[in-house]
Amino acid sequence: MKLLAGNSNRTLAQAVASHLDLPLTRAQVKRFPDNEVWVTIDENVRGEDVFVLQSTSYPANDNLMELLICIDALKRASARRITAVMPYFGYARQDRKTGGRTPISAKLVANLITRAGADRVLTMDLHSGQIQGFFDIPTDNLQSAPLMAADIKANYAKADELLIVSPDVGGVVRALAVASRLNADLAIVDKRRSGPGKSEVANIIGDVTGRRLVIFDDIVDSAGTLCSAAQSLMDAGAAEVSAYITHGVLSGIAAERVKNSVLKELVITDSIEASDEVGACEKIRTVGCAALIGEAIRRIANEESVSKLFD
Repeated sequence: MKLLAGNSNRTLAQAVASHLDLPLTRAQVKRFPDNEVWVTIDENVRGEDVFVLQSTSYPANDNLMELLICIDALKRASARRITAVMPYFGYARQDRKTGGRTPISAKLVANLITRAGADRVLTMDLHSGQIQGFFDIPTDNLQSAPLMAADIKANYAKADELLIVSPDVGGVVRALAVASRLNADLAIVDKRRSGPGKSEVANIIGDVTGRRLVIFDDIVDSAGTLCSAAQSLMDAGAAEVSAYITHGVLSGIAAERVKNSVLKELVITDSIEASDEVGACEKIRTVGCAALIGEAIRRIANEESVSKLFD
């Protein structure tokens, strides 16, 4: 088994390698002067089971091309099996046609990864479950719920008295996975989307008065929707609001928005490498997912069950 890392999240790759007690495969992933990606594998991978760890986060297109070219290089180097390990799957929010003459970009990216030569995909908290069906190769979608639930238990007194909140109807199953592990109640924010990245709270399903709330979701990007939802919950009588989000995209002034919001704290995983602004925000805390990803890689390499991680 070998673990190869691109440039998108070297810190996480090193942590996964440490968990597996495995050195990162020697390789060069560089740029030509015109910014073309150039990859060379500096050790023998013939007949090896190779895992390529690369989140397709910002800059999404550059990181996606790195992943595709790494896969192609491994395929041409006669690797036995290639697994694309994508802690964060970029383009996941473009998983359906939202109007006339619009693409389904998540399907396109799935096709690109498959045609490049990947034999399977390992990712975490896909934006929607149907994206697994976009791939014609085995795809494992890890759940961050056990990781987040454990952190909530460790950092919040009387965690079972918290009220877990789904920020929209589509995220109910995801939020319920955390609520059931904590034996906590569930509330839902009825969110109406007026355009890409824009939404407003229409209703709150459940009594939040005097309750300590934890919003649970998969992606936070600009943080505008998250902060406005937190404000609406506080206006409805909540005692405090925190948020646990798997993928901290946090682009633009998102960190500043979180800092100035009513949120007690925002907890994210390190599926995406944090920017300097995110790292400097006192309200944002990171939970490591290297052990979860590393254990999944070990199980795949040993042909063991991955789903048992979430029993």
